[in-house]
Amino acid sequence: MNAPQLQWETQRAFLAVLRTGSLSGAARLLGIAQATARRRIEALEQSVGVSLFIRSPAGLLPTDTAKDLISHVEAMAVAANAFSRAASADTALAGGTVRLTSGKLLGVEVLPPMLRSLRRDHPQLAIELSVSNRLQALARQEADVAVRIRRPVESTVVARKVGDLHVGLYAAPELLAEQGTPDTVAQLHGYPLIGPDRNLLEIEFLGERGFDCLAPSTVIRTDDHLAQLAALRAGLGIGVCSAQVAQRHGLVRVLPAQVDFKVDVWIAMHQDMRKVPRIAVVFDGLGAALTDFFQPR
Repeated sequence: MNAPQLQWETQRAFLAVLRTGSLSGAARLLGIAQATARRRIEALEQSVGVSLFIRSPAGLLPTDTAKDLISHVEAMAVAANAFSRAASADTALAGGTVRLTSGKLLGVEVLPPMLRSLRRDHPQLAIELSVSNRLQALARQEADVAVRIRRPVESTVVARKVGDLHVGLYAAPELLAEQGTPDTVAQLHGYPLIGPDRNLLEIEFLGERGFDCLAPSTVIRTDDHLAQLAALRAGLGIGVCSAQVAQRHGLVRVLPAQVDFKVDVWIAMHQDMRKVPRIAVVFDGLGAALTDFFQPR
């Protein structure tokens, strides 16, 4: 029995419906008409000979067959994006598309001014910036360059340490003006605190460094570091933040002698990408900018 001849456009529509849960959402994601999205799904179902979605009040739900295909179509999407980035490249100049990934705090608070300088020097560069706390695999080319707060362990990755995040407890000056400043770690229990929610590794990590995130006075719990920063700036409590970011927003250091630690920051790329001009430029340019950013002032 011959395998069905499938078209990537129909599989893109399939992936878009999986991600959005509806034909209308898939159409918006792909920039096509809803009727076109429907035709592509119908064509795919006809090709594979089974139904892939079930209509429900919650939207289109994947069948068991569709669930079995998710990992395959996601792998195809990664490969297609890598192909597009490679095809867009100018092999002689540092031009084309580079996919850059980082955690949310660095991606929003630190990297954009550096990317502006990078693009001023290399206007033919286009950056796909994926800001997420999920680690994207350089080995599978889910990203070209990654900025991470832990050392990459993949054997095929080239990595360079660019500095340290100096982390401590901070609060908005308005909060401390209202409630005073704690003198000891024990006094923190009398203040509203901001900490992680379900990230058990981070809760344990901070607890070992003197900040009890499980205290009853922890009134804001979120695993999103940007949300933690927003809560700190709004005066909702005392929480951890990097000195470099806290100073930018006028936050005040609390208990500097008791809670003080560093977190490594690394920039990385796949070893096979070292000689690709556009990726080498981003790796080297961001690496230099980050190293300068993390220098003690």
